[in-house]
Amino acid sequence: GFEVRAFGRVCELFRTMPKITIAVIEGRVGGGGSELAMSFDVRYAARETAIFNQPEVALGILPGGGGTQRLPRLLGRSRAMEVILGCEDIDADTAERWGWVNRTFPAADVRAAAHRLAHRVASFPPHAVAEAKASVLRTEPGMADALVEESRAFARTLLDPAADTAMEN
Repeated sequence: GFEVRAFGRVCELFRTMPKITIAVIEGRVGGGGSELAMSFDVRYAARETAIFNQPEVALGILPGGGGTQRLPRLLGRSRAMEVILGCEDIDADTAERWGWVNRTFPAADVRAAAHRLAHRVASFPPHAVAEAKASVLRTEPGMADALVEESRAFARTLLDPAADTAMEN
């Protein structure tokens, strides 16, 4: 049967590994970069410089690395539609308000904040961290099947010659 594309499998490895994953976003994350960041457990962004978007629909394709599944879970249906269909840049403060990122920090402090959280979690018993994360992941039933369906839809959009032309430009 059909399965999730290789990039989507990488994103799933980050989402499901038995330890915390923390993304530090200091610049532009669009398309696959955004999808990879969304697969992390925690996302911290530099307030002045982080920019988020999903530009795929403007190119004639759709987010194929989990974006159509992760964005609605993080932002809600309506905001996910605005992001996915609108293809506009979203600043860090808006991304925080909407739930795309956990928190924003001044650019000079964002890495230190991520390191503090990582060191704190690393000081806890690894089995407790792994079990707690696994328990939270069980609140996302159907994610694997949804990602397969997204991969199918992505593959269908790639068949359009106009998408191929748009991605080359």
